[in-house]
Amino acid sequence: MERVTLRIPKQQIDEVEQLVDAGEFPNRSEAIRSAVREMINEQREAPKEQSGKRNWAKV
Repeated sequence: MERVTLRIPKQQIDEVEQLVDAGEFPNRSEAIRSAVREMINEQREAPKEQSGKRNWAKV
């Protein structure tokens, strides 16, 4: 596995921590990996005409 450093707004990290604390994920890294997998899957499944739109990038 490769290490990636990124900056995320504190509010989003706090929300990820809440998911970890609630037992939804074992740790922050797994929660973020899950989000990345979901984003990739959504992009693969998106119709061709929507492939240029990046709804996942909205904050």
